[in-house]
Amino acid sequence: MLELCQKSDLELRQEIPAKTILIVDDEAVIRDLCKRALKGYNVVEAGGGEAALSLFAKGGIDVILTDVMMPGMDGIELLKRLKEKEPTIVVIVMTGFAEKDVILNALKADADDFISKPLNLLQLKTAVDKALIKKALKEEIASLKSLDRLKSNFLSTISHKFRTPITSISLFLQNLASGTYTAEDPDFKMNVRLISDESAYLERLVADLLVFSRVMDTGEGLKKEPVYLAKAIHKILAESREIATKPAIEAVLDLDAKVVIHADREKITFALKQIIDNAYKFSGEEGEVGISLRQDAERLMLTVSDTGSGIAADEIPKVFEKFYQIDPHNTGQVRGFGLGLFYAREFIRMHGGSITVQSTSGMGSKFSVLLPLHSA
Repeated sequence: MLELCQKSDLELRQEIPAKTILIVDDEAVIRDLCKRALKGYNVVEAGGGEAALSLFAKGGIDVILTDVMMPGMDGIELLKRLKEKEPTIVVIVMTGFAEKDVILNALKADADDFISKPLNLLQLKTAVDKALIKKALKEEIASLKSLDRLKSNFLSTISHKFRTPITSISLFLQNLASGTYTAEDPDFKMNVRLISDESAYLERLVADLLVFSRVMDTGEGLKKEPVYLAKAIHKILAESREIATKPAIEAVLDLDAKVVIHADREKITFALKQIIDNAYKFSGEEGEVGISLRQDAERLMLTVSDTGSGIAADEIPKVFEKFYQIDPHNTGQVRGFGLGLFYAREFIRMHGGSITVQSTSGMGSKFSVLLPLHSA
């Protein structure tokens, strides 16, 4: 049993994906020498700056090793372009020049390390090893800063969403206690109804927070089981509070009852509910929401369309961002936290699917979801 649990260092190293190093130099012999010195890494090569940017755009590059003097785009310009695209990328600059201007320009462009030519291959290997450690630290710091910003934004959003209904309720109670309102006051019943609505809204906010706190934890992965999506959609329509407040909106359904997907029931239902609720939310008091569910041999296709206010062209790329809320009438009082569509997209992607939106301001929107029927 002990032998089964023990693995050699070679076996352990083979299980860890090799880091990818991009070598940028217009001299093929230099690229070859660097590649030979960096055994154990996945090495890709580029003969110039433009080619390097094309390779970098494909993703998966961990460290870039670039010469300074190259025809066309030189190493300093490449360094600047790379840092604009990804500030945490680690770039090592190779140079045969000791001029202060070259070094200063590279430092200003945020070069992470320097190697002098002619190259010392041991120094090269050491520099790359150090660069990978530096990259890991940079990414960890960036992640911590991102989490800190997320926490601040989340707390700010919650405070703003709770403040308005709490203020309304507080003012009503103060007026009631001071005798401003009496049961005979003609506005009394109207204000009681408004405060009741605000209380119900607070209750929904708390319920939504509890749902988000449960579904936002994606660390456990997916708990997959067979899910009949037509049944899930009918359940959403029957239980949604958003839909219950819009009785004059007609639901036009075209659902294939046979569509079944192997999925995490809670997460995929959450995603569908956010898309459907969103259609009703922005459809005014009257209109139509269409939901279509179909499948072919390999995937299912779900569309949710509405005849509501639509989305301005410049807002479409933002609809899946955290905390972003469309405010078509510029009221500043859009209800909700701006997290529903963000997590809907995340959960759909976790299932190997995609979601897109088509919309014209004033003419409604259509959300389209594609999901594989037989995901791993």
